[in-house]
Amino acid sequence: MAYRKTPAELERLQAAREHLVDQATTVVADVGWAQASVSVVAAAAGISAGSVYQHFPSKSALAVEVFRRASGREVEVLGEVLRGAGDPVERLARGVRVFARRALERRGLAYALLAAPADAAVGAERLEFRRRYRELFAKVIAEGSAEGPLPVQNEWITAAALTGAIGEVLVDPLGTPDEALVAELIAMSLRCAGAPTLQEGLRP
Repeated sequence: MAYRKTPAELERLQAAREHLVDQATTVVADVGWAQASVSVVAAAAGISAGSVYQHFPSKSALAVEVFRRASGREVEVLGEVLRGAGDPVERLARGVRVFARRALERRGLAYALLAAPADAAVGAERLEFRRRYRELFAKVIAEGSAEGPLPVQNEWITAAALTGAIGEVLVDPLGTPDEALVAELIAMSLRCAGAPTLQEGLRP
């Protein structure tokens, strides 16, 4: 009869796996994907390199899990804002503000998610990450077009343009102070979507 782990053992393994992913995320934010070797991550987690392979079959598998967890949290936060209260223009402005401020608060992680060199498996996850962002922006832009604040447009093209432009600016902010950068990104996004003006109540 095959040995079956007890609930307590499974709980310990899950806790160890969560700790490993958390530490790997911190390492990636600090040094990037290429330098986040199994040995470096293991040292940060306080375990042996061999113990990493008890949870993940390869460095690539661990990197994919780190990316999925971190990007999933960002998509979830943005989705909550874009589906929240207010008209579509207000929600779009708030969404860009939250996206930008979260990226600026954790610049290393934002760079890892948006642009840092990575292996093919992480690159594939990054494409999915951008697709999910585009879907969220496209939905609120389509609502704005249907309800009137925004002109009729191809919401997918606008959403793709916003996703690319916001990511590019956040990766290379050109020395602009954070609050000014957030304000400029909001203004740019509303212009791109065709909002009439940036209302005072939408300013950061």
